[in-house]
Amino acid sequence: MIVNLITFASFLHKQASIRVSHEVVLSELEKHFTVNLVDYQDAEQLGPDDFKLVFIATGGVEQLVVQYFETLSHPVVMLADGIQNSLAAALELSSWLRNRGLRNEILHGEVSVIVQRIRTHYQNFQAKRSLFGLRIGVIGSPSPWLIASGVDYLLTKRRWGVEYTDIPLERIYELYDKITDNEVGASCAAFASQALACREATPEDLLKAMRLYRAIRRVCEEEKLSAVTLNCFKLIEQIGTTGCLALSLLNNEGILAGCEGDLQTIFTLLASRVLTGKVGFMANPSMVNIHNHEIIFAHCTIPTKLTEQYIIRNHFETNSSIGIQGVMPTGEVTIIRCGCECLDEYYLSTGTLMENTNYLKLCRTQIRVKMDSPVDYFLKNPIGNHHIVLPGNHEEALNEFLQANTCKRVE
Repeated sequence: MIVNLITFASFLHKQASIRVSHEVVLSELEKHFTVNLVDYQDAEQLGPDDFKLVFIATGGVEQLVVQYFETLSHPVVMLADGIQNSLAAALELSSWLRNRGLRNEILHGEVSVIVQRIRTHYQNFQAKRSLFGLRIGVIGSPSPWLIASGVDYLLTKRRWGVEYTDIPLERIYELYDKITDNEVGASCAAFASQALACREATPEDLLKAMRLYRAIRRVCEEEKLSAVTLNCFKLIEQIGTTGCLALSLLNNEGILAGCEGDLQTIFTLLASRVLTGKVGFMANPSMVNIHNHEIIFAHCTIPTKLTEQYIIRNHFETNSSIGIQGVMPTGEVTIIRCGCECLDEYYLSTGTLMENTNYLKLCRTQIRVKMDSPVDYFLKNPIGNHHIVLPGNHEEALNEFLQANTCKRVE
């Protein structure tokens, strides 16, 4: 791991004396990282993939930092060990940045703490760089009921480096019609053989759903998509099959896939996976118990890799085609959703998955989660419908990342 320290020192100090003066902190950091001291005048030579911190080596550099502000990474993270009035200068700069609404942090004090914070900032940097250039396919327009889940494509690309691309449903229909039952028969048999049971769905339903999966998978390959969101209900009207199976299998394979053309939630899935390595369960909060801090999350599809076992069902709303009832393991979970048109708000909480429920009038996969925070948010201040359930506790990592990217936490 290479840490480039963009070094600011007053004209009274030469580069050689900087290393001598700060030998204690630099030698300790070099036990953990490869440390490069980069003079601020050479900072432009570093590329976008180079991890950079600001090293305040002396006092009196405030104007220099302001002058070269555009060459710095954001948020601005400043290392200041206190030698040569460096902490005093960092404090002044921190106030200047904060007054302009710019997130910043001063690394100072115990080296072990500084090392841990550098690792965290590096993780955030890597996650943000990993998002850059990823493509999200929007197959069909978002469902008309998702009136608060839109995204400004241009602002999102500028902010996160992620590109949304619209793909007409007709392209899926054309590919779907070319795929025969014989081509997907073995895949259907394998999927069915691993299921705990098959209830309402027929073999014909499974064949049609698998053909749809193959069609969407081909488009993802042709368009080099990292994620896709699908207007499922228009598909049901046109070709008589749901996207539940397709989305489950795509998620299993690492192509993140979401329902109903929800633009905000598919980004949430993508950002969460980049940071935590985990795929999530996209679900509706379907019942809220304020007294017990509990929520029932439900949807008709789930990545089967998240389940201990699954049952092949039909789709709840239409009583047709394929739905998946997954049984998730109990234990810690993280609930997250990114919102707003430029994706600069988020909800985040942890909880415990207590049980898998089986209510008759809810979507097929259902889980009861006891939240670690009050559930009033869902009734008083929600930023949308769909939320992502991630196995495990990832609150600290996700919060650090979103805060580092100047997102507002909604509670």
